[in-house]
Amino acid sequence: MGDILKSILADLPKGVIASANFEGANIVLYTNNREFFLEGEQKIKEIVNKIKKRIELRASEELLLEQEEAEKVIREIVPEEAEITNIIFDVQRSIVIIEAKKPGLVIGKNGSLLQEIRRKTFWVAEVQRSPAIPSKITENIRAVLYMNNTYRKKFLNTIGKRIYKEWSPEKRDEWIRITWLGGGRQVGRSALLLQTQESMILLDCGIDIAAQGRERFPYFDAPEFDIKKIDAIIVSHAHLDHSGMVPYLFKMGYRGPVYMTQPTRDLASLLALDFIGVAYKKATSPLFSSKDIKEMVRHSICLNYNEVTDITPDVRLTFYNAGHALGSAMIHLNIGNGLHNLLYTADMKFGRTRLLDAAPTQFPRVETMIIESTYGSKNDVLPRRDEAERMLIEAVKKTIERKGKVLIPELGLGRAQETMLILEEAMKKGMLPEVPIYIDGMIWDINAIHTAYPDFLASRVRNRIFQDNNPFVSEIFTRVGSPAERKEVIEGGPCVVLATSGMLVGGASVEYFREFAPNKRNSIIFVCYQGVGSLGRQVQEGLKEIKMMNDGKEELVKIELEVHTIDGLTAHSGRNQLIAFVGKCQPRPKRIIVNHGEASKALDLASTLHKIMRAETNVPRNLESLRLR
Repeated sequence: MGDILKSILADLPKGVIASANFEGANIVLYTNNREFFLEGEQKIKEIVNKIKKRIELRASEELLLEQEEAEKVIREIVPEEAEITNIIFDVQRSIVIIEAKKPGLVIGKNGSLLQEIRRKTFWVAEVQRSPAIPSKITENIRAVLYMNNTYRKKFLNTIGKRIYKEWSPEKRDEWIRITWLGGGRQVGRSALLLQTQESMILLDCGIDIAAQGRERFPYFDAPEFDIKKIDAIIVSHAHLDHSGMVPYLFKMGYRGPVYMTQPTRDLASLLALDFIGVAYKKATSPLFSSKDIKEMVRHSICLNYNEVTDITPDVRLTFYNAGHALGSAMIHLNIGNGLHNLLYTADMKFGRTRLLDAAPTQFPRVETMIIESTYGSKNDVLPRRDEAERMLIEAVKKTIERKGKVLIPELGLGRAQETMLILEEAMKKGMLPEVPIYIDGMIWDINAIHTAYPDFLASRVRNRIFQDNNPFVSEIFTRVGSPAERKEVIEGGPCVVLATSGMLVGGASVEYFREFAPNKRNSIIFVCYQGVGSLGRQVQEGLKEIKMMNDGKEELVKIELEVHTIDGLTAHSGRNQLIAFVGKCQPRPKRIIVNHGEASKALDLASTLHKIMRAETNVPRNLESLRLR
């Protein structure tokens, strides 16, 4: 570790660098020499080309223009049309964060305005997009990360020291193994523990919200798991079955890094806060507090797609678009400097949707692939997407025509936004009668986060947001934000309601279901996976009555409404898409491990992949370990 910094400093003029620090895998040099700060970038580029590591040059605090004066200069440089909404100074790291509705106008042609800010203020400017819909969660997260954060600078430096620690020469007989703490032959509580002689990394850490008791959580009591030895957590996406237990690990004392995309960080925080709220509504103690979520944010390191970074001395991470939800990522790990390459797809969609681009199939190297199997059985051949959309519109139309109400229980993240895009277009084209479409639960807040990160969305939606034609704030949608407003919806006329949760296991959707269920004119339309044991799965399978709480009293609810299930709209890959993804993957993996599916589906997919691809396949149970090398 010391050698890499010494090597860099040896190639620079003596005395120009006041201090050298790590920010995770990146190296940051602070200079108190004005001339070198303004003229030294070329020398830095030469060193980057030599050592193949990211190096950034920043000004020491004594060079920085006073904050009040710097803000004045920034506002003079940046055109008013950029619509700056906030300027945050991260003094400890000599960075100024500029939030604006039109970030491109802050950056300028080829970064010209950022360079001008740098020259005139000595602050290094970073630009963030302001959400088109105000987002309290995004505001709070940015405040946690940037304001008075001496701790974060020290934390990132500690991570860097660990990454650049010298290898022990005696460790030559290298091995890699992975243990399933959750997600083996089931959907829910995904948690995979990757171990090498040098590193211990947790891939996802979720909760099974449809299960009861001990079955909800990963096996933290497994002999392989030791929270004190975990070097890093990598979160593929924000759905609770992949991220829901990460704040709990911070409650239990974990203080290492959590790697994810920026949208995943914001969404995982929002979903975790909602998880606490649902616990209180059920009069149960939450598993963790908002303080633990804040710690998760403070320890987050966010990466873009295709950005390569070292996360431990022997593991290098790259995220690839998973096509499943905003910010969702397939995790590619280069282990042991090319010794073995692992692709963990997590939840993945190999097909373009209205909201997101399809998952890619080109990778530098892949020896082992871990793939999901949510819809992996022979019976999971999904209908064409246009046919599925037609079925959704037809079911809504028929319900409205008979003066009924439609409930669509939604996963607030991804699935709901896709439904909104379908319904908005159908109503604008006259394919649906003009009735209110109500949005309840977390969906509106999640919409706001979508508008903060349009670069992660499919081009059509991204362009609409850029052109101030944001589909998520269309006049056809009405937000329901209070019990009184919810009562008006229940007592009002024909309408469509999109509400969380998607499996009817808490949240606003359960309240609407209780009120809509006894009326034959109404419909419920399931458009996402229903977990085993959830109320949604029971209704799908023909449940006719159920006891439910209403104002603290238990009542028997008869289920008379029409039930529809439309599998083709899922954010998961269907069986054919899963097989096609593996078939088109370049290079083709030698070993395929199937998880994240009910046992029969996982086994069915593994058998088929073995026959077609002639590759070794495994379907591990929870608590099983597999040696990858």
